[in-house]
Amino acid sequence: MAATVIDGKAVAARFREEVAREVAAMPSPPGLATILVGDDPASAVYVRMKREDSAEVGIESFHHEPPADVSQEDLRTLIESLNGDDRVDGILLQLPLPGHLDQDPLIGAIDPAKDVDGLTPLSAGLLAQGREALVSCTPRGVMELLRETGVELEGARAAVVGRSILVGKPLAALLLAANATVTHCHSRTRDLAAVCREADVLIAAAGSPALITAEMVKPGAVVIDVGTNRGEDGLVGDVDFGPVSEVAGAITPVPGGVGPMTRAMLLVNTLQAARRRRGL
Repeated sequence: MAATVIDGKAVAARFREEVAREVAAMPSPPGLATILVGDDPASAVYVRMKREDSAEVGIESFHHEPPADVSQEDLRTLIESLNGDDRVDGILLQLPLPGHLDQDPLIGAIDPAKDVDGLTPLSAGLLAQGREALVSCTPRGVMELLRETGVELEGARAAVVGRSILVGKPLAALLLAANATVTHCHSRTRDLAAVCREADVLIAAAGSPALITAEMVKPGAVVIDVGTNRGEDGLVGDVDFGPVSEVAGAITPVPGGVGPMTRAMLLVNTLQAARRRRGL
């Protein structure tokens, strides 16, 4: 029996509608600043969509496009100016950055109260300790999709394939906080297939097309595909969708699964940051 396909677009639409209602009730709209460095086409598309999403729900957009050769010092100065801009509640520094820039200190320069990507050391540390923090958008979206499936995470075996600071690491922390038993896998994991086959919840976030095959999936498992790999036929995930959907109990498609949720959670995070900063 084929797996239930989890419709990320429909779930994301509900979150956008709720954010729009709550923004409309605020005395003044939240503000989201986006920073796009260089001319990476995929990054440009992502930022454009994020700005369109903001406009749709009433969040004010403050966009900046420093040149590709911007210096580390000048980019840090821009971030610090946005930290001090009271109109701005959230700051998103689009990654990846050009090779001459060191992303870690630039991420660290973002005011944690405006860290809507959940990547500053303070945000990551609070999450690791199980304390309240702004959570990276994709992991937060994945958790909402898992709630949508009705999966019982407490006591479940979960495998996360991928260990990036943007997805894998925060997602493992969120699953632990939900009382799942988490195995964190990566490129050096021995016998990855055997580890994955034990998982009730399998999340692929490695950036490797069709890495997860049907033989690696426990029958009836929930499979969340975070991968967005550009191939000849367009976007493909980290999961071999067709064969895996014949084994899994529920699965997210690419596109139309996690991607829309990532964008929706950015709006949720911006609203949350605005409320905290304004004491609402």
